[in-house]
Amino acid sequence: MTVPTKILLDESDIPTHWYNIIPDLPAPPPPVLHPGTLEPVGPGDLAPLFPMDLILQEVSQDSYIEIPEPVRDIYRLWRPTPLYRAHRLEREIDTPARIYYKYEGASPAGSHKPNTAVAQAYYNAQAGVRKLTTETGAGQWGSALALACRMFGLECEVWQVAASFDQKPYRGSMMRTWGATIHSSPSEVTNAGQAILAKDPHSTGSLGIAISEAVEVAATNADVNYSLGSVLNHVLLHQTVIGQEAAAQLAKVDETPDVIIGCTGGGSNFSGLSYPFMREKLAGNINPTIRAVEPAACPSITKGEYRYDFGDAIGMTPLIKMHTLGHGFVPDPIHAGGLRYHGMSPLVSHIVELGLMEAEAIGQVECFEAALQFARTEGIIPAPEPTHAIAGALREANECRESGEEKVILIALCGHGHFDMAAYDTFLSGELHDYEYPSEAIAAALAEVPVVA
Repeated sequence: MTVPTKILLDESDIPTHWYNIIPDLPAPPPPVLHPGTLEPVGPGDLAPLFPMDLILQEVSQDSYIEIPEPVRDIYRLWRPTPLYRAHRLEREIDTPARIYYKYEGASPAGSHKPNTAVAQAYYNAQAGVRKLTTETGAGQWGSALALACRMFGLECEVWQVAASFDQKPYRGSMMRTWGATIHSSPSEVTNAGQAILAKDPHSTGSLGIAISEAVEVAATNADVNYSLGSVLNHVLLHQTVIGQEAAAQLAKVDETPDVIIGCTGGGSNFSGLSYPFMREKLAGNINPTIRAVEPAACPSITKGEYRYDFGDAIGMTPLIKMHTLGHGFVPDPIHAGGLRYHGMSPLVSHIVELGLMEAEAIGQVECFEAALQFARTEGIIPAPEPTHAIAGALREANECRESGEEKVILIALCGHGHFDMAAYDTFLSGELHDYEYPSEAIAAALAEVPVVA
């Protein structure tokens, strides 16, 4: 059949439930541990940061969790998002592969992040919370939470990694337009930030540092909660609307993916696309290769160790078992700011260990070369983060050209790059360079990770 360029669904096709992959896995993920006792945390340990509804989702054994109607009502502003067949890109590289991309840049914030921001703001508002604090890298998550808080009448305070705060000033403008307060992290407004600046007054920051600052404010104010845009189970859960819609769209054109590729920083975009397909893989209905692509400058899966570590830089959070580069790891200030987290989602890490997916790391020059080719054929300028998925897809499609194999490749294009043009200017001027994080620096950061028997 002739496949259209854009495959659409109706509002009635917006998923009614989020999909929880945990009950379908062959083994449960390791528990989250209290940093003092090293015993599994209970709901009471997380209550200072999260509302009970989200805590229960974090540990749920239900395969499906109903999406509240107020959340679905806001989803209707941009969902269902389109699935595109990349006809022009395929012709450009002369590949027999068929490339599809699920485009999440259609949301008001320009990325996939509102899928969970809206849900988290809703549950916090229901719990009577006054304000949410959070961290952000490139600013996509901070923008999404600022939007969601505005829609549910909550205040929003954001700590943005200093490198991205400087690189992407209009992300800050976007957050402030929706009423958020934003700080460059590390900042002088928290004890955690002051401690980092005392050691390194010129720190470019990290997501781990920004998390410490946001958690500190939430943990010390009874009417303030913390919200995060990746890593934890309930965040990944909310993103599964992406993969559910993509499966329905591919079914409309009688396609089944052979390869599923997503960029990974903390894991939410990758999980949102892949988990509904992984469900079918676990059931024996399909057998796609599922691949995460991360930056060579922040290679948590491919070069990190699978062990318990703190989720933040200071050591305020519980211990989670994940692929980590060490909570003290401060990555180079690459332009894919949303992928600069020291660890990978514990659930993604567990799935890697189960052998259900694979990972590779790609340098930012190759990613921006792929982005330029994509923008000049498909028209959409991608954010720096999904350029990793595009680069991974081009590697796969070029192999198909050499072998003559007609694979179906599905990727997540998780956001547009309209606020990232400074990065494109740097690339186009020849000033963008690859960063390969030195193994000795990773070893030094890992040496500070707690030893858990």
